Amino acid sequence: MATKRLHLFFTISALLLAGLLQAQDDLLSLLGDDAAEETDYATAAFKTNRVINLHSLENTAPGVMDFKISHRFGTLDGGLYNIFGLDLATIRLGLDLGVTDNLAIGLGRSSLEKTYDGYVKYKFLRQSTGKRNVPITAALFASAAIQTLKWAEPDRENLFSSRLYYTFQLILGRKISDGFSVQLSPTIVHRNLVRTSAEKNDVPALGIAARQKLSKRIAVNAEYIYVMPDRLAPEFRNSLSIGFDIETGGHVFQLHFTNSTSMIERGFIAETTGSWADMGVHFGFNISRVFTMWQPKR
Repeated sequence: MATKRLHLFFTISALLLAGLLQAQDDLLSLLGDDAAEETDYATAAFKTNRVINLHSLENTAPGVMDFKISHRFGTLDGGLYNIFGLDLATIRLGLDLGVTDNLAIGLGRSSLEKTYDGYVKYKFLRQSTGKRNVPITAALFASAAIQTLKWAEPDRENLFSSRLYYTFQLILGRKISDGFSVQLSPTIVHRNLVRTSAEKNDVPALGIAARQKLSKRIAVNAEYIYVMPDRLAPEFRNSLSIGFDIETGGHVFQLHFTNSTSMIERGFIAETTGSWADMGVHFGFNISRVFTMWQPKR
């Protein structure tokens, strides 16, 4: 039954992707070569390339390097003894680079399990109006991660491949109004090695995210990641995060609460342990600082 559900998940995603690509080709054939001159693309559906944990439908601008510091304190249930989690911390340092208008790449290193990760994100549809009228933005995202902790049992045969994890995601979103945006993120996380028989190597999930502007420089974000019940081990829960974006010129501060400790897909999608009901929630932030590396040719 689980295998059939997994096949159904991939089939629906593939059909949706094929339909979107065919619709784009049909539309472009009708518009002609001069359509781009009169096309108005939607911008800033989300303020950065992250909603909170999830990648947003936005890319880092071409020629721009985004240095991102992501921080999660301990859970609030630690009480006053741990100053509600402030005594504890998990951190990820990341570099995101915009290669073209549609292509972005990135690298990061997390203190949790001493993990290194890298990703590629390609935007193949861009929401636009005018001669080229496309209702949504769509992107393909792929990442790989490697945890570098010392082996718990170094004397046994340990495979390098057991350290590796992969994520594949389709990001579909729309800027509905100047202040409100939504996106869906069908996802598959693959873990080469799992810890118990209750965990599955392949974890399908669906991310749902939204952003609402409160003022010119402040917005509220929320995201929820649903994992198929038969693919979620009993100790893990679905990820729920709520936060604020605050823009201050060259910086964007994202302040949020989340029940996920990890800041990479394998962790916050497939291995979230915190419970909102029990105050197993982290206060955290992402700080984004951008640097112009080159001026793209137009």
